[in-house]
Amino acid sequence: MAVIPDLSRRLAAEALGTAMLVATVVGSGIMADRLTNDVALSLLGNTIPTGAILVVLITILGPISGAHFNPAMTMVFALRRDIEANAALSYIVAQIAGGIAGSLTAHAMFELPIVEISTTVRTGTGQWIAEAVAAFGLVFTILAGLRFRPDAIPWLVGLYITAAYWFTASTSFANPAVAIARALSNTFAGIRPVDLPGFIIAEFLGALLAMALASWMLADQKPASQALNNLKGIE
Repeated sequence: MAVIPDLSRRLAAEALGTAMLVATVVGSGIMADRLTNDVALSLLGNTIPTGAILVVLITILGPISGAHFNPAMTMVFALRRDIEANAALSYIVAQIAGGIAGSLTAHAMFELPIVEISTTVRTGTGQWIAEAVAAFGLVFTILAGLRFRPDAIPWLVGLYITAAYWFTASTSFANPAVAIARALSNTFAGIRPVDLPGFIIAEFLGALLAMALASWMLADQKPASQALNNLKGIE
């Protein structure tokens, strides 16, 4: 029987994982911005490390906490009763705290002011739709992966986010904790605090839509023989 780590270890894993994820997002954005004036090349330099670190973090921390690193994902698991409500709330607090720590750490590494407020404008209908799409795709990818290929989830998530950086207008935040942390970084990866509510609402909405679709599409199907036997029983 598998032993579930105690809550303190799970929270530490969630905080550490989210911190390392945000440090990668912010740090690679700073590095890319310093190395080139080509915005497309900077985005590529931001994309690859983010997808790569997700594979690493989910692989090494997934066995401890489930590697949510995302309040929207934790909400979905709580609604599916895969995690208790109190634990889910603690996960979300740990994720937000870890994300902020990751942003501050990235600033320290690149000798920037430790605390900054972003001035990068990210708002409008297109951005909100993009965040809903990004979160929808991420959550559906994870739920479908759990259903069919749980061993492949680290790669599925890493590859999905790598792709979503480029096909969504918002560059796929898809994570309220990461969005909050990025609001505290006036760098390539930043987002104005005033733009956070639209992003966060869209991310939660996209996650809920993905959960609803997955609940229907991925539900176990009765074998044809069993369905026929049930009909005969009714007759």
